[in-house]
Amino acid sequence: MKKLLSLLFITTSLLIWGQKSNTIQFAVYNDAIGTASMFNLYKSSIEKLNVFKTKASLPSRLKKFDYLADNGLIEITFKKNEGYPDSLSLEMINEQSNLPKDRPVFIEGYQFNDTTTRIYSEMITNIELKDCSGLQCIHISTIRN
Repeated sequence: MKKLLSLLFITTSLLIWGQKSNTIQFAVYNDAIGTASMFNLYKSSIEKLNVFKTKASLPSRLKKFDYLADNGLIEITFKKNEGYPDSLSLEMINEQSNLPKDRPVFIEGYQFNDTTTRIYSEMITNIELKDCSGLQCIHISTIRN
């Protein structure tokens, strides 16, 4: 009985850690990914926000990010000559962790297979290496506690 409970606990823990966050909303600016909350720091520099509530409503230029639109997707336009956050590719993050450049990266449970995707470094609160089907993969947290 003890072994069964241990197995159940381990399985449940793995399922919870691998799940997508249902509170995260992603935002896109200049073909790079951030979180909606991260862009709150740039409110005065933002010219326009386009909020797409469903995957079906995404314009063709954002269809490549449809896997991130479970909670909608925001497209941001900055005012001219305004500052915006620095971005880096997921390939770079993999290389910094001594992993193959093309290894998938997980952000809040969302799997990014295209590691040429750029993300904004400001959204990262924690980076961990975790087992992913027998391979070490990067898991990025964006939510501040």
